Amino acid sequence: MQPTGPKGQFVLLFDEEANKPPFLPEPFRRIYGGDIRALEHPDRPYTYINFVTSRDGRVSFSEPGHAGGSDVACFSDADTWLMALLRACADAVMMGEGTLAAEPDHLWTSEFIAPCDAEAFTALRSELGRSRFPLHVFLSLEGNVNPSAAVFADSAFQVLIATTSAGKERAEALLKDASAQIEVLDLGADTVDLHRLVRLLHSTYRVKSLLCEGGPRVYGSMLQAGLVDDEFLTLSPVMLGSDDGPKRPSLVEGVRFAPGKAPRSTLLSLRRVGDHLFMRSRWTYHH
Repeated sequence: MQPTGPKGQFVLLFDEEANKPPFLPEPFRRIYGGDIRALEHPDRPYTYINFVTSRDGRVSFSEPGHAGGSDVACFSDADTWLMALLRACADAVMMGEGTLAAEPDHLWTSEFIAPCDAEAFTALRSELGRSRFPLHVFLSLEGNVNPSAAVFADSAFQVLIATTSAGKERAEALLKDASAQIEVLDLGADTVDLHRLVRLLHSTYRVKSLLCEGGPRVYGSMLQAGLVDDEFLTLSPVMLGSDDGPKRPSLVEGVRFAPGKAPRSTLLSLRRVGDHLFMRSRWTYHH
């Protein structure tokens, strides 16, 4: 287990949890400049979000061929490596159907995005007691998932489609010839019951750590439900801007929090690689 790490070096600016017992093996702590410790809940997974935003808080150029986060991150090697590390720590990775549609060739594994450290990340998952690959969870209101997506063609992957009553029938029809191990869950008549989903992930699928990679509406819904523990946010030096063309979404979409009722984050750690900042924050909620 000897990861090479990203091209740029993480410079630790501060870490509020620096004196806690180690969790990651030393080679990874040395590269990251610290640790990643999960919270424990009795009935749901520790849930953390990973996003990159521009200086003006946008997460996508929303242009053909440039819809993903890599363009926003200026193709930062450090951002990619940290994403791989966060995936390696997760029992499951969750995202919306929009993310799947935008990246049909993607596999949500460490090895896929960081092949130079693939062996080290595989060893890390084994060391942490994780399965070979994280459970892939897709949220879909109508079950309109792309059956030709790469993740559905690989029998090594276990996939959950969390959808509605109408969406279940549609998703099962679309994925009837898929090679992956797929289950489609009916979790509501009109919307996906997120509380029920995370309880099922914890109790039935033994998910203790859940990584959410978006998109912004999924993040907003999870925040509104009070289900996000930590946010890992990369602040990129690029400015996206917006006009009357296709909307360039911000970090959170689809929800509106009232004054005095908005979730509030506490900054846990801050790192720098070149002109990129890497922040970890913990959410608290007003009930």
